[in-house]
Amino acid sequence: MKIVVLDGHTLNPGDLSWDGLKSLGDCAIHDRTPPAEVLTRAAGADIVLTNKTVLTRPHFLALPLLKYVGVLATGTNVVDLAAARERGVPVTNVPAYATPSVAQLTFALLLELTLHVGHHAESVRAGGWTRSPDFCYWERPLVELAGRTLGVIGLGNIARAVVKLAQAFGMNVLVHTRRPPAAPPPGLEFVDLEKLFRRSDVVSLHCPLTPETQHLINAQRLGWMKPSAFLLNTGRGPLVDEAALADALNQGRLAGAGLDVLSVEPPPADHPLLTARNCLITPHLGWATGAARNRLMRVAVENVRAFLAGTPRNVVN
Repeated sequence: MKIVVLDGHTLNPGDLSWDGLKSLGDCAIHDRTPPAEVLTRAAGADIVLTNKTVLTRPHFLALPLLKYVGVLATGTNVVDLAAARERGVPVTNVPAYATPSVAQLTFALLLELTLHVGHHAESVRAGGWTRSPDFCYWERPLVELAGRTLGVIGLGNIARAVVKLAQAFGMNVLVHTRRPPAAPPPGLEFVDLEKLFRRSDVVSLHCPLTPETQHLINAQRLGWMKPSAFLLNTGRGPLVDEAALADALNQGRLAGAGLDVLSVEPPPADHPLLTARNCLITPHLGWATGAARNRLMRVAVENVRAFLAGTPRNVVN
């Protein structure tokens, strides 16, 4: 059984072990694979694992031996699922492995936006406190979360974890989701999108990227938000019209944004949000704690083992 990992570096930059996967077959593990080399490296493979390397319909047509694709992530938009299904190739993902880590980062971004911890720590290091005539100082407005309203779009595992954190901080929570659950978590108010944007002090995105949700955040909906509100996106970059967000931030129509994802990753040097006012951007690291990557590795190997045993699990197509 030939197994090829197209882009294993982000999952395992050297602190984890591939031994579990290697026990299942002849493994070729590549740190990164340029698009032009996908077919060469995957040729003859029975099993291909990918994180962000794209597998398109032409790839499936040109890889007749391919029997299984495992995505080393939760989102599967890098794989043409319809083409895989037509070829009879199951595609699996790894759901929920990063839930605690992404929820933690969501609040890390929010806490930095509201208390500016990093900024003030750097100010102290630069001598600001030493020179202060008072026992304390602050250079930006400080915002208390208790009593504020968080609007959550989506209600999957990560969104539910974020809701719990918000409630622990004493926040009120509004939710918009396509299908509200029959037994929703306590303390939530389900509203339409316009009410959520107009009433929220913080809007956090936790919905999947689909043709319907692309640019869910656009100029009109940004216009519904309070000028004092914050936008958080730890989901997918294309959920946001980034030029419209940059305009809203730079014109003072939105207080700030915290983003762990962008529509192009890595972003070009002239990306409008890199220089936007009060915009915090982290390099898609919410999933990457050691604990989360350990879970990801374990489940990815279990997915392959289950497929080889004839009982595939976590199939998305």
